[in-house]
Parts: sequence; C-alpha cells; structure tokens
Amino acid sequence: MAKTKLAGVARGAEDHGRSAQKRRAILDAATNVFLEKGYLGASMDEIAGLAAVSKQTVYAHFSTKEALFVAIVSSTTNQASDKVHNEMPGFGVGEDPAEYLRAYAYRQLTVVLQPRIMQLRRLVIGEVGRFPGLAKALFDGGPKRAVSALGAALKDLADRGLLAIDDPGLAASQFNWLIMGEPLNKVMLLGDDAIPTKAELRRHALQSVRMFLAAYAIEGSPTSQPAGG
Repeated sequence: MAKTKLAGVARGAEDHGRSAQKRRAILDAATNVFLEKGYLGASMDEIAGLAAVSKQTVYAHFSTKEALFVAIVSSTTNQASDKVHNEMPGFGVGEDPAEYLRAYAYRQLTVVLQPRIMQLRRLVIGEVGRFPGLAKALFDGGPKRAVSALGAALKDLADRGLLAIDDPGLAASQFNWLIMGEPLNKVMLLGDDAIPTKAELRRHALQSVRMFLAAYAIEGSPTSQPAGG
C-alpha cells in the first residue's frame, strides 16, 4: 500500500514537472513569435509548432492568445524585477549608502535596458488600446514593483539614520525615474542601438544618485559630500 502511494506521488511530481516544462517552452516560443510577428500576426499554430507541443496543449495552459500574451509580459517583467530586487544584496552594517544606491541604480539599468525587454515593452504599448490588461501586467511587474521594493530599502536607510526621508514611497518614485527616465525613453523611441554602454550607465547612475542625495542626505554626513567620477 505504502509503495503504491509513493509511486502515485512520484508520478504526480513527474507529471507536474513535465507540465511546467511545456508551459516554459510555450512561453519561450510565444515570446519569439510575438516579437517577430506582432500580436495580430502571431498564431497559436506557429507557437505550438515552435514549442513542439500540440495546439490543444497550448490552450490547456492558456485559454486565449491574450491570456498567453499577458502571461509573457508578467513573466518577463517579474524575472527582470527578481534580478534587480531579490538578487541585490541587502544593505550591510558599515556600508556606504551612496555606494549601495549607485550599485542598486546600475543593476536596475543593466537588467531593464535589455533588447528583449525593450521590444516587448514597445509591443505592449502598441496594444494598450485593445488590451488594457497588458499595460497593467507590465506596470505591476515593472515600475510599481520597482518603486515598492526600493521604498522598503530607502525606509531601512532612513530608519538607520542614514538618510533624511519622511516619505519612502515618494522618494522611491523620484529615485526610480531619476535613474530610468532619460535612458529608458531614449531606448524606447530610438531603438535598441540607443542602449548606453556599461560605462555610460555607470556614469549616469553615479550622477543620478548624487542628485538624489542632494535632496535626502543628512547634512554634514559623509553621504552628503559629492562623490568623485
């Protein structure tokens, strides 16, 4: 009896694993097709063929083409957000807040300003009128999550007496768009060739953090002093 139960659990885990692999294959294939053909030009038949699954399997995971597109947007933005926020080390004791913020800014710039993310963002903007849910998925997984996570980090710095911040949410929004606004708009409008070099992104992060700290550094602290570079 015990062996039968264990065998059933094993089969269930194996089936779940295969299902997850198929879902990932569908998402990867659909991303390629949507970016190449656009939303209207993409077909579920082509996506199924590229993923090496049946069309019925695609529909078993995603009931409509719109649901599949929303899942792609959510997955892509959440993966990028995870790289920025979950994989960024916490602020350590004795660490320089300015250096921590510069590393945070540079990581966000390099993760977000990737060709695939920019291409998907342009595609979503082009479909907002038809499918408002796409924009919400992009916003929730991107800017909204970025500001929320950064707000928590800035609150921690303020609670430690390292920055003079009364409204962490507002400060996080200001930091986010101070960092992302100019390079993001440039790449969105001018294309992937406008993605800055790593050296340019480091310089932009340094200068943006310097401006941010001009407003929020505690007067007389080392953080309030201009950084070189």
